[in-house]
Amino acid sequence: MTTSHKKGVNPLQALATVRQSPWLDFIRRSFVEDGSLTRLVEDGDVRGVTSNPAIFQKAMGEGTEYDTQIKSVLAHDIISPGALYEKLAVKDIQTAAHILAPLYKSTKARDGFVSLEVSPYLARDEKGTAHEAVRLWNDVSEPNLMIKIPATPESIPAIRQTIAAGINVNVTLIFALSAYKAVVEAWVSGLEELHKKGGDLSRVASVASFFVSRIDGKIDAEIDRRVKAGDKEAEALKALRGKVAIANARIAYVYWQDFVKTDRWKKLEAAGAQPQRLLWASTGTKDKAYSDVLYVDSLIGPDTVNTIPPATMDAFRDHGTVSETLTQDIEGSRHILAEAERLGLNLDGVTATLVDEGVTSFEQAFDLLLGSVAAKQKTLLADKLTDLKTSLPAELGESIKKGLADWQAKGTIRKLWAKDASVWTSGPESKWLKWLDIVDNRLSHLSELESFQAEVKARGFKQVLLLGMGGSSLGPEVLAETFGKHEGYGHLYVLDSTDPQQVATYAGKIDPAETLFIVASKSGSTLEPNIMLAYFYDLARKSLGDKTSAHFVAITDPGSKLEAHAKKAGFWKIFAGEPEIGGRYSILSNFGLVPAAASGIPLKAFLNDALHGVRASDASAPPAENPGVTLGTILGVAATQYGRDKLTIIASPAIASFGAWMEQLVAESTGKHGKGIIPVDGETLAGPARYGKDRLFVYLRLASAHSHEQDEAIKTLIDAGQPVLTITLHNKRQIAQEFFRWELATAVAGAFLGIDPFDQPDVEASKIETRKLTDAYNKTGSLPAEKPFAEHGPFAFFADAANAGALKGSDARSILKAHFDRVKAGDYVGLLAYIERDAATLEWIQHNRLKIRDAKTVATAAEFGPRFLHSTGQAYKGGPDSGVFLQITADDSHDLPVPGENYTFGVVKAAQARGDFDVLAERGRRALRVHIRGSLKDGLALLAQELHAAV
Repeated sequence: MTTSHKKGVNPLQALATVRQSPWLDFIRRSFVEDGSLTRLVEDGDVRGVTSNPAIFQKAMGEGTEYDTQIKSVLAHDIISPGALYEKLAVKDIQTAAHILAPLYKSTKARDGFVSLEVSPYLARDEKGTAHEAVRLWNDVSEPNLMIKIPATPESIPAIRQTIAAGINVNVTLIFALSAYKAVVEAWVSGLEELHKKGGDLSRVASVASFFVSRIDGKIDAEIDRRVKAGDKEAEALKALRGKVAIANARIAYVYWQDFVKTDRWKKLEAAGAQPQRLLWASTGTKDKAYSDVLYVDSLIGPDTVNTIPPATMDAFRDHGTVSETLTQDIEGSRHILAEAERLGLNLDGVTATLVDEGVTSFEQAFDLLLGSVAAKQKTLLADKLTDLKTSLPAELGESIKKGLADWQAKGTIRKLWAKDASVWTSGPESKWLKWLDIVDNRLSHLSELESFQAEVKARGFKQVLLLGMGGSSLGPEVLAETFGKHEGYGHLYVLDSTDPQQVATYAGKIDPAETLFIVASKSGSTLEPNIMLAYFYDLARKSLGDKTSAHFVAITDPGSKLEAHAKKAGFWKIFAGEPEIGGRYSILSNFGLVPAAASGIPLKAFLNDALHGVRASDASAPPAENPGVTLGTILGVAATQYGRDKLTIIASPAIASFGAWMEQLVAESTGKHGKGIIPVDGETLAGPARYGKDRLFVYLRLASAHSHEQDEAIKTLIDAGQPVLTITLHNKRQIAQEFFRWELATAVAGAFLGIDPFDQPDVEASKIETRKLTDAYNKTGSLPAEKPFAEHGPFAFFADAANAGALKGSDARSILKAHFDRVKAGDYVGLLAYIERDAATLEWIQHNRLKIRDAKTVATAAEFGPRFLHSTGQAYKGGPDSGVFLQITADDSHDLPVPGENYTFGVVKAAQARGDFDVLAERGRRALRVHIRGSLKDGLALLAQELHAAV
């Protein structure tokens, strides 16, 4: 816009003669900093400034003028897009306020204001609006600030509260006389409340922003439609074109004139109160048939404000006419409104619609603004953030865009962060969302964890052994395998098995006298950690005696049985879990951070990386720029709309362990009620011919240590049209960002699936069956008898009646062939091995899963029990009926007692396998169990031979 240096008085300046103040509806950093605003103020062309999200979006979303401040902020703070926008906006508002301050002082707080809007997302939130008004007022901390609050029915009480708090208010989005009356009542009530408290009324200013041109836009469009349709009242309708909005505004002004004559107002005025001036907003002319200064020329009167966009301000300065028009022909205005009512133009309906559209429009503008800020932030942070690159078929890509647009339109990410269960099933979900805040929480309590870390180092432990299952073990396992051993700290081992051979192996890795034992169990009553604790406590006591408890640390929820046991036994430390975080979402809580501390991982740096992930996926980051929402939408849309529900995880070797953690998170969260996403971890890549149309590939690529072979294989898949997501980590520590991204993404995917992503009903079912069997053992000294339906060599085959009936065969090979012949396109095969998980068995299960994949062109899962029971087992039992399972059990070469119990580790493992299989059968799954008698090594070799021949 131009600035004025004409001699004499131009029309803008002449408005002062009729006591109307022109305010500029525009703000931009360069405009403020280059002296343009100062010149307009000094010339008398501008007496105030207003802003809105659309104005800021154009300013912040274009060019580089904000880059210097953004870089400065990002160098010191890990911040959300919303908080970053506020820092930028507050600086602009403060600078403008300083420029306007002399005018504010000279007019005794009547002019010289700059307005800043509360978040448009809060337009229907009374408490949120009132709280934000106070917060913004304090952040800007300038007396000539006005807080903009919309005149929605929900925000009217917030206007009263804000005025009563002594804060200047610009009430916006007023279209109807009825709404304006409610605003006046809120303003007056607020002043009365402030006066009652002894506040200074003279310093509380307010304007009521009455919107104009948008009304004519709606009314005129309806007039044009009816005239075109040949309405019999066409001439009467045409006579109203371009007149209803001005008539509406003039009648509002009449109401104001009458109100300031009332005794109620006179009392406040005598106490020093300023009048709430009517402000004409939306005064740019949209219809080219009208004068470009129509909504300025026609609305001039004493004690009013017109907030004018730059182009209209230039036009009025050039050829506007200053005359007191507001009070002209009031009867004519009444006639126009009466005619509008007679002709059914429904002004009340139009104004109600305009409020809704205004709220939506401001929300959309704010989305664009925050999206621009988020994109700029990501660009400037560069390698401090992980990257997501999508290679998707066009149709899938378009559906994902629609899914993201729907989340944006409905504000779903803000509902999620507000812990609103309606995002999912309106069930108990809100009770399980503390993981959203846990990184900030743990950073605020960092000293406790760092003190523990220093004590661990001082005590010189050579090993750290974590005993846990599922969410308590899979996350720490990622930390152990990704970051390795740290100088001055013990090697972190993670045991999550009841297999007696595996327990014995881990017992052999440690010297109890030099080991810190961490027992991790949320509920404190989970079978596996409890019996592992019993065994290793007994083992440690043999060498440590009465010093044993000083080597034990517990992580458990407050009030649990484990907490009580740890207190009684005198454990060195007890760290509290968060009851409102489920196990699989607990890696960034004490369940991950205590083992991280014990193994020497730099905690602040790790948590700060996690915080980058939290802030990037904040409620203020619009879905398309929100890493967690984007990923979750892809997962959800691909699974529900395109049948791509086999999430295949490929990872650089240095971060490969992340896949097992992700498996649990995705499978246990989404696999229920016949729905779900089946994660497939560790399935070595092959050519495109080995994959069906049910795959979605995720490639976790560590830039500093990626595999060229993997890169090429992924490129081949992309070229073949398979959907591939490539997530690039620039260093290992960014695994912390991915922990949070995947937690949020899984919750988002759950919303698309229409399930509660925080329960695990079928895991509980398996535990119940296991408990029945162990209870039976305690009573009788043996597990209930079971009879195989077939025996061949070292193999005994078990199945329920329905499965056994479908698996007729004369030998092991034919039984296996009958079983795997049931695999069809879109299915997956799960090998579920209740044997020790070591290098040899990992190689065996991997070799055989690939043989099945290549023969059947289906996804394969390779799992070890009972570890997977607390992970993918939920999806296998409760998810889609697309799994074909081969459970493998074996005679134990040796067993271990569980101190204080009649049963042994071998008995527990056998009960878990049988309980797992019983639930699979109960769910109608295609399941076969093969038990290997005698040598496990020989039995596995023979089973591989028969399996290869069968498929």
